[in-house]
Amino acid sequence: MIREDSYFFKNIEMTNENLIQYIYGIADNSLILGQRISELCGHGPTLETDIAMTNIALDLLGQTRSYYQYVAELSAKDLTEDDVAFLRTEREYKNVLLVEQPNTDFAYVIVRQYFFDVFHFMLLKELENSKNVNFQAIAKKSLKEVSYHKRFSGDWLKRLGDGTEESKAKAQQAVNDLWVYTDELFQMTDNDILIAEAGYGVDTNPLKSAYYNEITALIKGSTLDIPETPYFQKGGKQGIHTEHMGFILSDMQYMQRTYPDMKW
Repeated sequence: MIREDSYFFKNIEMTNENLIQYIYGIADNSLILGQRISELCGHGPTLETDIAMTNIALDLLGQTRSYYQYVAELSAKDLTEDDVAFLRTEREYKNVLLVEQPNTDFAYVIVRQYFFDVFHFMLLKELENSKNVNFQAIAKKSLKEVSYHKRFSGDWLKRLGDGTEESKAKAQQAVNDLWVYTDELFQMTDNDILIAEAGYGVDTNPLKSAYYNEITALIKGSTLDIPETPYFQKGGKQGIHTEHMGFILSDMQYMQRTYPDMKW
């Protein structure tokens, strides 16, 4: 639910900058996760899986492009989608910590993907109802893609959990390590609340129970255990990232920073 003192935000005029920051909170997740998955191109366990994951990365980057094109339209600066994607500093990225976690092994890749996919699908289903026509259009276009992403990662998690002793152990370790990043998916910043109050954004709090019910059911169905921890890691939505983020950006931003204003 929206915070009880949200009446405060009703008296604040929403600006383009508020919308831009809200978009970063959504689009940066897809950008960073797409970058992570693209690192695996040519390294999948099978050719079919390798191609599938490459296509997921392309889907996410395509969604990101739609969001950043909208940011460029909203911005008072003379920005392009490439500027938005590649020329911000680390603290200006608002992705959750989950998506920047490294590709430790295939089990980590799948669990990270599944934890995000379930949330992403729920978010887009709600964003379809936004008063903002651009958000509506991006959500409608992206839902079919994300539905496939969720099915792919969920099926692989079941195969790993109910597979060999080694695959089960690796899957369980990945669930244990990545579980602590899931709660941040539902963290609402003050700006998120403002945009949700305006009917443009999504109040993610009501989605939380359904999210954990869904991932818990699949994890248990994969013969894996649910971690018991009261502690969760947060910070990414405020621009405070893990040590992994700097390495991601150094690779991702290299060309644009080495050759400024380069045109293809």
